[in-house]
Amino acid sequence: MGLKEGTRAARPAKVGGLVGLVGVGATGCSTEEVMRFGWPVGVTPQAEAMRELWTWSVVAALAVGVIVWGLILWSVAFHRKKSEELPRQVAYNLPLEIVLVVVPTIIVAVLFYFTAVTQNYVIRETDDPDVTVDVIGFQWNWEFRYPEHKLEDNAELPVSTVGTPGEIPLLVLPQGRSIRFNLESTDVIHSFFVPEFHFKRDVFPEPKKNNQDNSFEIERIDRTGSFVGRCAELCGTYHAVMNFEVRALEQGDFDRYMDLRKQTNEATGQPYTAAEALTELDCGELCTPYAVTTKPFDTDRDARQASGGGN
Repeated sequence: MGLKEGTRAARPAKVGGLVGLVGVGATGCSTEEVMRFGWPVGVTPQAEAMRELWTWSVVAALAVGVIVWGLILWSVAFHRKKSEELPRQVAYNLPLEIVLVVVPTIIVAVLFYFTAVTQNYVIRETDDPDVTVDVIGFQWNWEFRYPEHKLEDNAELPVSTVGTPGEIPLLVLPQGRSIRFNLESTDVIHSFFVPEFHFKRDVFPEPKKNNQDNSFEIERIDRTGSFVGRCAELCGTYHAVMNFEVRALEQGDFDRYMDLRKQTNEATGQPYTAAEALTELDCGELCTPYAVTTKPFDTDRDARQASGGGN
């Protein structure tokens, strides 16, 4: 007695489903990791909002894909050519054509709506952020100024951190507070990118003069830690090593750090540098006085030799 047609069709489906389950299980990923669909872990609410948009967009795409794949397999399994007789034609089936127009339109409209909502949230700026940082990009390093925090010995100068070829600049920020970044370049176009923020924005020369949006805001950093930052715009010979590091401290540690940065270091007679303030703060790994996510690169080409040696 032969197998029924439905049984033949069901068996490949069962095998395919089993293979899929084994494949997912063999990855060793948690449910949360599977639902990210490859989206990296972020540290801001905006990053999480983009992750949710990505997740549900992939779910919607998979749902449409399953329906399309099912229709293809159904046609292959049950509507193979059996004779020379022309199958029944449905070219002018009005209900079917309405479905094929209306359903995709609804899908696109829904995706557009949630994309616009997420985008508006990500680029939203408040009237009074807790912390403001002026970011100045130059070939091939960064300067970070805190315009709301002035030096005690010179009230006209803000607390500032400038990177050098031998030292990666540390952008020290508080956890749990809103932060606005104002971006500007002194030479060519750069791009301010922190992968854990899931956001980057180009850094232009004279942005106000050219009517360019040069600022963005994050609602907060959700956890303390050290996060690498990069220039994401090809800006010249040493673009690939134009890095910085974000150091997210607890709010109390950040306040003490800024207090130290305003003061003069008696040992040097100069205002505390970022490294000196972190050393004085002594808050464990987060107060390491040098970058831990990247390392400096000597941009003095005269001090380097070609591969293979030379005189």
